[in-house]
Amino acid sequence: MLYFTRWKALAIILTALVVCLCAVPNFFPEARVKTWPLWAQRHLVLGLDLQGGSYLLLEVDSNYVKKEKLDQVRDDARRVLREAKIGYTGLNARNDAVEVRISRDNELQTALSKLRDLSQPLGGLLGSNGQRSLVVTDAGGGLIRLTVPQAAITERIRQTIDQSIQIVERRVNQLGTVEPVIQRQGTDRILVQVPGLQDPTELKRILGKTAKMEFRMVDTAVPPDQAAKGNVPADDEILMSAQAPKIPYVVKKQVLVSGGELQDAQPGFDQRSGEAIVSFRFNSTGSRKFAQATSENVGQPFAIVLDNEVISAPVIREPITAGSGQISGSFTVQSANELAILLRAGALPAPLTVIEERTVGPGLGQDSIEKGELAAYVGSIMVVVFMLVTYRLFGLFANIAVAINVAMIFGVLSLLNATLTLPGIAGIVLTVGIAVDSNVLIYERIREEIRGGRTAISAIDAGFKRALATILDSNITTFIAAAVLFYIGTGPVRGFAVTLGVGILTTVFTAFTLTRLIVAGWVRWKRPQSVPI
Repeated sequence: MLYFTRWKALAIILTALVVCLCAVPNFFPEARVKTWPLWAQRHLVLGLDLQGGSYLLLEVDSNYVKKEKLDQVRDDARRVLREAKIGYTGLNARNDAVEVRISRDNELQTALSKLRDLSQPLGGLLGSNGQRSLVVTDAGGGLIRLTVPQAAITERIRQTIDQSIQIVERRVNQLGTVEPVIQRQGTDRILVQVPGLQDPTELKRILGKTAKMEFRMVDTAVPPDQAAKGNVPADDEILMSAQAPKIPYVVKKQVLVSGGELQDAQPGFDQRSGEAIVSFRFNSTGSRKFAQATSENVGQPFAIVLDNEVISAPVIREPITAGSGQISGSFTVQSANELAILLRAGALPAPLTVIEERTVGPGLGQDSIEKGELAAYVGSIMVVVFMLVTYRLFGLFANIAVAINVAMIFGVLSLLNATLTLPGIAGIVLTVGIAVDSNVLIYERIREEIRGGRTAISAIDAGFKRALATILDSNITTFIAAAVLFYIGTGPVRGFAVTLGVGILTTVFTAFTLTRLIVAGWVRWKRPQSVPI
C-alpha cells in the first residue's frame, strides 16, 4: 500500500495540481478573466444570498386555465359531434360546464356515448381514485351538459405550473444570466431568483409575455366593419393588429400551425428593406402542416397571431414547403431579439402575474460572505489545531491534504460553473470535517496495529489497507444522502448537496491517495523505527 511507481505518483500530483488550478480564475477580477481563453473563464458564481439579485414570485392565472380547459372541451365536443354527423345547436361554455342541445331525440343516446368517450381518468395510468376529467350528463330536453370538476381544473393548473417552470427557466437563461433558482411554490405560484440582477425590469417584461404564437387563416368573406357590429360567424373572431394604428382582422379560430411546433427562431434583417425581422423554422410536423395549409390557400391572407394580436397578415403567393419563413412588423432590434427569445423558449400555457418582488442588495450579500468566511475560518482553524495536537506530524500531513482537498472542491465547482450559496459554504465546512474524519480512521487504525506489536512501516501499511473499507462505507452512505438531497431538493438545498457530493469525491482522493503518497514519501525518506502519532 505504501509503494508508488513514479508514473502513479506523478499522475496523483498532476491530478491534484490541475484541479486546484481550475480555482485560480476566482482570485482575479471578472474583467480580466473575460480576456482569457474561453476554456479558462470558468469560475464560481455567487448565489442570491451572497451577491444580491432579484426575487420574483409569479402567480398563474387560474381563471385563464379554466377558460382554456372549457374551450378545449367545447372544441372537442364540436369535433366529436361533427364526425358522428349528429345535429346540434347552442354549443357554448357556461360557468364550469359546456352545454349543447341535440337537434333530434333519436340521436341523444349516441351523442351521450360519443361525448362520454372524451372523459378520461385523472392521474393517468397511476390511478385517480375514480375521479375523471369530465362529467357528461343528460340535463333533459335534449340538453347535454359536460362539466369539468374542480379536481380536473386543479390537475390542469399543476400541469400548467410544471410546463411554465421549464419555459421560464429557458427564458431566464437566454437573457444571459447564470444559475437562476426557479421552483414551484404552493399550487399556482412560481418562485424565481436571479443572482446578480439588480434591475428586474427586463426580466419581468420577458416573463410577463405568454408568447402564444399561432398561424390562422383570415376570413375574407366577412368585412371587418360588419363583424365589428356583431355579425361574427361562430368559427371566427375579431383580433386587432399589434401595431398602431389598430386594424381589425376577422380570423378563423382554427389554428393551422401552433408556435409549439417551431424548432428555432432568430432575429435578423431583411436584405431588401433592412428592417428588423424574426426568421423561424418549423419541426417536421409543423413543416408538413404549414406546407399543406399554404398549398390549399394560395392567394388568401393568413394571420400570424402573437398573444391574440395580429403581428402580420401576408398573402400566400405560393406553397411554402421549406418549413421556414420570416416575421416582419416594424420591429426594433431589441423587440426582434426579445420575440426570438420568447419563441425559442416556447409559449407560456397561461399568463403569469408578479405578486411579489424583492431586490437583494449587494451589501447584504457582502455581509453574508463575511459571516460565512468567518465561520469557515474558525471551523477550519479548530480542526487544524486538533489534528496537530492529537497526531503531531501525521496531523500536519492530514492538514496539508485537507487544504488541497478544499482547493480541489473550489476547482471542481469552478469547472462546473456552479453557484455558491451560504448552504454551499456550509457544505464545504462540513466536508473539511469529513476529510479529517477519514484521516482519523486511518491514524487510529495505525495506532491499533502498533499496539498489536507490528513494526512502524508494517503498522502504517496495514492502517491504510484496513481502513479503506470503513472509509468507503462512510463516504458512500454520505454521498447517497447528498444525491437524494440533490434530486429531491431545490434551490439552496441542491447547492448544499452539490458541494457536499463534490467534497466527498475529493475527500476519498485526498484522504486515501494523496495522504498515503505523502506518508509513503516520508517513510522512504526517514525509514522510521517508530511512528510519531
